[in-house]
Amino acid sequence: MNWLEILGTAVGVVYLWLEYRANAWLWVASIVMPAIYLAVYYEAGLYADFGISIYYIIASVYGLWCWGRSGRGADDESDGLPITHLPAGYYVPLVAVLVIVFVLIGYVLSEFTDSTVPWADAFTTSLSIVAMWLLARKYVEQWLVWIAADVACAVLYVYKDLWFTGALYMAYAVIAVLGYRKWRHMMINQN
Repeated sequence: MNWLEILGTAVGVVYLWLEYRANAWLWVASIVMPAIYLAVYYEAGLYADFGISIYYIIASVYGLWCWGRSGRGADDESDGLPITHLPAGYYVPLVAVLVIVFVLIGYVLSEFTDSTVPWADAFTTSLSIVAMWLLARKYVEQWLVWIAADVACAVLYVYKDLWFTGALYMAYAVIAVLGYRKWRHMMINQN
């Protein structure tokens, strides 16, 4: 049993609760959790997940900046940036980014690493990259991408014997369904 995995899972639960509430403090947990998981993923040979942890740290700084632009307090569930729908013109470019990132990461992992699951790792990583950007911009559809990413991650982590992390990601998937409903309600109420 890896104590770093358990600590990362605990921080992940806090992060999830804060994200569900649309609370800007989620970005602090979103910096700490991937920093912990750098070691967990490297040890498990999940190199794309290792790389995305670095991306998460950078994207979390960006998300904190985006969400804090209005100057409201972090305890306000409507901090800064309002919750909105993804503009229709963004769908095709985001799918293109998803496919390009998936192919690039999958190729690199399959050709240049000893990853035993290069394409699965690339798939979950590319979904997570898109979802994190959507979260930073506070688009309600981020939850739909997280549902797909979380289910795929849970299966991958269980396959790699990361049972606590797999359980965390199944909880993420369930909460993502609830979060989508809550954010839609919050979006209506903020108007």
